[in-house]
Amino acid sequence: MPADSTSTSPDFDPAELKSALDGVHRAGIPGVYAEVRDAGRTWRGASGVADVSTGRPVRPDMRQRVGSITKTFTAAAVMQQVEQGRIRLDAPIGDYLPQLVPGERGRKITVRMLLNHTSGIPDHIRYAFPSLQNMSPASLDANRFRQFHPEELIEMGLAAPPAGEPGATPGVYSNTGYEILGRLLEKVTGTSAEEYITRNVIERAGLRHTGFPAGPRIQGPHSRMYEALWGLIDPPRDYSVYNMSWVMMGAGLVSTTEDLNRFYAKLLDGKIVNRSSLAQMQRTIPVIALDGSTIEYGLGLHKVGIEGCGTFWGHDGTAWGAGTMSLTRADGERQMSVAINLMRWSRPDSSGKARHHPIEEALRTLYGQALCDDGNAQVPSGT
Repeated sequence: MPADSTSTSPDFDPAELKSALDGVHRAGIPGVYAEVRDAGRTWRGASGVADVSTGRPVRPDMRQRVGSITKTFTAAAVMQQVEQGRIRLDAPIGDYLPQLVPGERGRKITVRMLLNHTSGIPDHIRYAFPSLQNMSPASLDANRFRQFHPEELIEMGLAAPPAGEPGATPGVYSNTGYEILGRLLEKVTGTSAEEYITRNVIERAGLRHTGFPAGPRIQGPHSRMYEALWGLIDPPRDYSVYNMSWVMMGAGLVSTTEDLNRFYAKLLDGKIVNRSSLAQMQRTIPVIALDGSTIEYGLGLHKVGIEGCGTFWGHDGTAWGAGTMSLTRADGERQMSVAINLMRWSRPDSSGKARHHPIEEALRTLYGQALCDDGNAQVPSGT
């Protein structure tokens, strides 16, 4: 059976799915791979290369840095502790971590606000990578092997001007909040957040190729990961070897498209958290994402509505050079996980806005085909 395309379902149209993958590759992504599930049937495919220098082909089973998809895992771990009575969603974070989040903020910001990005604590990334504020990629290379400590990142966020008042909507997306949640998990469980999530979320879901990396290298088959940084890095540079300590609780996981589909299927079926917790996770508010778009966000979950196709739950994620999208229809029957190995490909125009690029349209076509059997489906922007 070919490595780049497999199907166990006569009802899928493998040719259309493979054509959509090829379209993303032709538009400029070196390598793209995906798994689509429908009512227990599975299709996997890949197009392009994992290494532009050698021409090594990308494969559907490759591991990927999945970025902010990690947030769903962290949120599920927190909700497990809510179920056990060790964490109260609407309790001030200062009740648990008074020295980490002191003073008025500690009294006003609740656990829920950290989960749904309404804490008002700004994202720390621009301070961990200061050259980004001057449109320079220098910090990316300077931080490649740097070991950040969570408290260091949290202090960066707390020291910056607030992004808003605690509890105000729309929320403002913040990786810093998830670093705080990692410290909260450590406080109430007596073990590291990585260990707790591994044992109680990843292993409970039966995931075989998902985990927090022990160092800067990914174990197992994976692609190189090419970062263009809006044209500042030309040609795009491989950042597949990278210490993810700068955002571990919010974006540090490595996984596969197969594992991601399995995880979201289990989560939405009440197998990772109970139905009451899942209902809390699916209570959404508008949140301003890091790219400036507005998304419907719950507790570690995105809500994506596609007209004529349904409501989907999941998350997207990026790391330097890697992009991943995983969505599952509300009934759990249709799933899609897609991985690409090039990020921030669009150069800005004279006003500083990202120019439209054929890659965006090709990805929309792929998402529409994968989720709705319709490459023309109106998949909202921001996905």
